[in-house]
Amino acid sequence: MQSTPSLADRLALVRSAVADAVREAGRAESEVTTIVVTKFHPASLVRELAALGVTDVGENRQQEASEKAAELADLDLAWHFIGQLQSKKTRAVLAFASAIHSLDRPSLVTALGNALEPGASVDAFIQLNLTDDPARGGVRPVDLEPLAESVLATDGIRMRGLMAVAPLDSDPRAQFARVRKLGERVQRMAPDATDLSMGMSGDYRAAILEGATHLRIGTAITGNRPVAG
Repeated sequence: MQSTPSLADRLALVRSAVADAVREAGRAESEVTTIVVTKFHPASLVRELAALGVTDVGENRQQEASEKAAELADLDLAWHFIGQLQSKKTRAVLAFASAIHSLDRPSLVTALGNALEPGASVDAFIQLNLTDDPARGGVRPVDLEPLAESVLATDGIRMRGLMAVAPLDSDPRAQFARVRKLGERVQRMAPDATDLSMGMSGDYRAAILEGATHLRIGTAITGNRPVAG
């Protein structure tokens, strides 16, 4: 029976595949940050990842993320909040997150600005909804510029660019090309907002080929989520 790949093996495999895709795209490896998504996994796994050289970790639930960040405060990690964010939880997320990837409505932008301490700042990505389902997180492309204007008018929020998830029933590369073009619209308003947070375990190669700067990779590295007892 073939043994299950270890965490180190899975991480090495993804790192190699990312490097291959970056070369295929004619880009530099320094242009792409791999965020390891550790939701539902214990803090001990994050500590193992840190020992393997991982510096960027993604979480999508505030309470779970806050607890892990507190337990792992001795590590030099950059925590990325990638889940849907309730306005009332912005202050709690700001306590640990260096970047928020899910700005999707003006009220959240206002709440985030109000929660920031004077002189403090946070990196932020506007999340796009690439589906026809309004219940999904993200702003519709037609509403992108007004939301970007709201972000740019709020002190302390550094707009990095766009975040998106490719719909399951679509060609991911075509969707990521769409995000790249929408990003060019934002850059006309904010020339420094050049980043694209897109690409997950099953489609990160396509994302890299379309200009992704931040990948959010979970199970390909961490393995399946633990089964609740």
